[in-house]
This record gives sequence, C-alpha cells and structure tokens, in this order.
Amino acid sequence: MASAFGEHRAAGAPQFPDRAAAGLLLGEKLKGSCSGPVAIYPERAVVTALPRGGVAVGREVAACLSVPLEVLVTRKIGHPDEPELGLGAIAEGGAPVFDEEMLSRVGLHPPDLDGVVERERAELARRVLVYRGGRPPPDFARRLVIVIDDGLATGVTARAALRAVRAGAPARTVLAVPVASPQAARALDTETDEVVTLVTPRRFRSVGEWYAEFGQLTDDDVLTLLAAPR
Repeated sequence: MASAFGEHRAAGAPQFPDRAAAGLLLGEKLKGSCSGPVAIYPERAVVTALPRGGVAVGREVAACLSVPLEVLVTRKIGHPDEPELGLGAIAEGGAPVFDEEMLSRVGLHPPDLDGVVERERAELARRVLVYRGGRPPPDFARRLVIVIDDGLATGVTARAALRAVRAGAPARTVLAVPVASPQAARALDTETDEVVTLVTPRRFRSVGEWYAEFGQLTDDDVLTLLAAPR
C-alpha cells in the first residue's frame, strides 16, 4: 500500500486532476499488481466500480486492464438527524454493515437505524434499476473481482461492497482506490485478498482534498461512463 507520490500533499497542489486521471494511474499500477491474477483468470476478471464517483475511476482501470466494467450499487447509512454523518453502508445483495466505533460515539445501535436502512434500500433499488435497466447483477463466481472506488475515508462502504462480492464466491478479490486513510486501508486487509492504493497520507482529512476536481456525479454521468466505448 505504498504511495506512488509520497505521504504529503503540498498546499494548493491537489494530487489528482480528476477521477479519470486517478483511474489511469491506478490502472497502470494494477497492471503490475494484477498481471499474474489477470493472466490466471483471463476471461474471468472484472472491474466492479461503486457508483457514483468510483465509476469514473473504474472506467479507466477497466480500459487499462482490458477487462469488463460492472457496477455494484452501495448506499451510505447516515445518522437519522444528520444524514451526512455516515454510520454504516449497504451494498446490493448484502446486509447492512455498521461502523461500530461511530455508533458508540453517537450512542446509537443498529436497530435505531432501521428506518434509515429501509430508505436507503429503496434508493439502492432505484439506482440498480437505472444503472442496469433490469439486467441481472454480475456473476462473481470463480472470477477475479477488482472493486474500485474514488477513495477510502472510513472504509465502511468498501467493506459492505466487499462482503457482497465475497458472497458471490469469487476466486479472488482486490480493492483498489487512488487514496485512502491508512487506518481504513489496514482495516480492509481482512476483507479482501489485496488492497492497492496510490497514496495513503498519514495526515488524511478527506478524499476530496486529493482531487483538483471532485464534483458530484449524476445518474446520467454514470450511464454515460458505462456506455462509452473503452
């Protein structure tokens, strides 16, 4: 998980111009890291990106590795009174995953979030329909599955995604992100066969600070990325 760029970002100099640029760099690194596994599973390797931001990164990674691009829809589970405060996550086909440390800090338990979970399940189902148009979810059985997001802060969303992927009995999983907090990257070692990052800054504050352009993507943006030829 060593950084390709060093541990610190100079003030005013974001690490990546945008998600696509980060994806190109990540794809090049994965060429070396995954060349063996991709050779072993040549027809069974797949890049699985987490919408929305992860799809912009994942598209470039899939192109670099010449493998298909799929999406795995995830949703953050926020605090009932402060939705932006993430307390867990859910991925399609998986059970809710909670950040036990954050739950303890705010004095809540998983049953307290049942209402939030149900709302997020509904939004997750809506996005699945939009992104796949009724097509079945990808089959991960006996495949090399490379899970991509645009960064790891707490890592709870990636944890939910990896558990959902592992439930599909893949041959091997890799989690790859341009930037991650060291704590999140270490914590996810037990959830996947390999964690690949470009930078794991000791003084991590947010994923967005490592991008010059980090705007929110829309459903239409995701559909355009999925439809674009590689």
